[in-house]
Amino acid sequence: MNEPRCAVSSTHRKRAAGVGVAVGVLTGYAVVDLSILVQGPQAAAMLHDLGADVVKVELPGVGDLGRWLTVAVDDDRSPYVEANNRGKRSAALDLRTPGGKRALFKLVEKADVLIHNFVPGTAEAWGIDYEDFLDINPQLVYAAGSTFGPEGPNSRREGADMVGQAEGGIVSVTGHDDGHPTIVGSVISDHLGAQNIITGILAALLHRERTGEGQRIDVSLIGSAIYAQSSEMTYTMLSGKAPGRPNNNHGILRGLVHRCHTSDGYIYLLGVQEHLWNNFARCIGREDLIDDSRFATLVMEPQNLQILRGILDEIFPTRTTQEWEEQLQKWDQRYGRVKTYDEVVTDETNLVNGYVVEVEHPEYGAISVVGNPIRMSATPTEIAVVAPTLGQHTEEVLLEVGFTWEDIEQLRADGAY
Repeated sequence: MNEPRCAVSSTHRKRAAGVGVAVGVLTGYAVVDLSILVQGPQAAAMLHDLGADVVKVELPGVGDLGRWLTVAVDDDRSPYVEANNRGKRSAALDLRTPGGKRALFKLVEKADVLIHNFVPGTAEAWGIDYEDFLDINPQLVYAAGSTFGPEGPNSRREGADMVGQAEGGIVSVTGHDDGHPTIVGSVISDHLGAQNIITGILAALLHRERTGEGQRIDVSLIGSAIYAQSSEMTYTMLSGKAPGRPNNNHGILRGLVHRCHTSDGYIYLLGVQEHLWNNFARCIGREDLIDDSRFATLVMEPQNLQILRGILDEIFPTRTTQEWEEQLQKWDQRYGRVKTYDEVVTDETNLVNGYVVEVEHPEYGAISVVGNPIRMSATPTEIAVVAPTLGQHTEEVLLEVGFTWEDIEQLRADGAY
């Protein structure tokens, strides 16, 4: 069994609640993160939550585009940077210079994982592609994120989340059939891409533990979007038809999926099974529907679904969301209250499960941050609070990989950082 490439110092362990290395299942693993915005940075952030030491390499004077491209909150704090780079260390290096490239090779020599989301062709042009590192680190797990994938006519097109949503089909099935296609309100293809990068990295590390062999991983936004819609895509491939935009229902499910407008909000109802129909009819105060053969089945004819939706549209505005929640829970019905972000981050369920975590920030005091959705009994995840400032740890990182102060001064003089 192979050991991680880089041991963790006690100094780094002490940073578990701030910037540096958490103590978890990946403690001792070293990650070099060259990526920007969300797809790569979120994957690297998850690896840090799991215990890895993550060094984020950024262009001096510019940094991750997320530092200045997104809406800032309080003293220019970027939500993209805060959410996707917490706990990392930042080294400002210009990889286009000989000195910056030399420093990167020193980092990679001791690393377990490298992540980037350059447009395909960029890493090759800069001499930092997977093959360029094989001589110094054949066990490296090299993860490349992109929009379109490494091959094909569009591989070298630049893109971002909205491109992934649009060309991956998500936009075509979102919204109303009598209106325009609509993007999802979150950068969902970026998040899906990040999760697939994480899966690929963990699988590759397991393979390396068994064989000693590193490998390259490629993950795209479009491939991730397609995989996330496997059921709907399979419907199209089998039937030759596209689901279309389902008017807040679901394109291929035949049961009840309906957005109900209460007197002060919205609730989604999900498929009423046959053995629950009697209780559902009682729940909505329509016992007369119990023996109505049009509705007492999970799979309804389209015209009967429309009739039932019309009935619900008349009933639900007569009560508040809270009143309907109490009623639906009383009768053991499946539903989801439509919550705003401010409701989500203060919801008791999300707090007690650690999906939202209240922490003490060294500069801003008590704040809430998004927690890690994975709970592990033996090696709990550690949520770091602070994202690094641009280049905050450059000298520290360079010293760790063998540079002297004289070397560092020369790198500075050469414009490498």
